[in-house]
Amino acid sequence: MPKESIKLIANNKKARFDYFILETFECGIELFGTEVKSLRLGQCSVKEAWVEIRNGEVFINQMHINPYEKGNIFNKDPLRVRKLLMHKSEIRRLVGKIKEKGLTLVPLQVYFKGSLVKVEIGLAQGKKKYDKRESIAKNDQRRDFERNFKGAIKY
Repeated sequence: MPKESIKLIANNKKARFDYFILETFECGIELFGTEVKSLRLGQCSVKEAWVEIRNGEVFINQMHINPYEKGNIFNKDPLRVRKLLMHKSEIRRLVGKIKEKGLTLVPLQVYFKGSLVKVEIGLAQGKKKYDKRESIAKNDQRRDFERNFKGAIKY
């Protein structure tokens, strides 16, 4: 069986900065034709998006998909609530963890896997201000190290 290609559409870098990602899940998403065409053009944003579980179903809110240019009457609201497709057992497990530990669900990225649109969501725990400062310091140290190491190599 050939390996399916993965093409990234949108990434949520802010989520990894604001939260500790404990676990990730891959979900399908319920879309209309013009939304898929718009996604193929890379017109999507998940920066302000958030995930909630209602009545045993998972929904993504505030995920912005630009209206398709040639879609006319078939275009839907860019910020409409979209249903995520997951197995019931996964949803039950998530509900238990969210209630028990006070965790939340955040969308991490949207991508094509073969011809299907997938959303990666993460089970996340919020970072405190000092955790964020620590993350910034680590990134700066790593960047400095790479910069110095790059200058030290002579050909």
